[in-house]
Amino acid sequence: MIYRAVVVLVGLVLVAALYGLIWLLSRHFLRRHGVEAELADRSTVLATWTFAGVAVGLVFAVFGAFVLGPWAFYRTARAHGVAVSDAAAVGWGLLVVAVSLVLAAGGLFVLLWSVGAV
Repeated sequence: MIYRAVVVLVGLVLVAALYGLIWLLSRHFLRRHGVEAELADRSTVLATWTFAGVAVGLVFAVFGAFVLGPWAFYRTARAHGVAVSDAAAVGWGLLVVAVSLVLAAGGLFVLLWSVGAV
């Protein structure tokens, strides 16, 4: 029974870590493209919409996260008026989603390995 509680708690931590990674990478994207005004608010909005796209994409199919996440990143970046081309915004979105999901999946694998499920 204790393993179930540990898995649920660590799963919640992994979800928070996934959002945190998306937020950090979104902040790096905005700072790299010269956005300094309201950086914390803009990176939070960008990360929230990207995380929502990833979450909805993961529900439908795992590969949906790699479609909806970058699309949400692109739409939010365009709405904030970031001086970046459409292709670069989609590419950054795909990079943010891929890096975040790979790191979170690695953490999940370590968790499952540590409780003997893998």
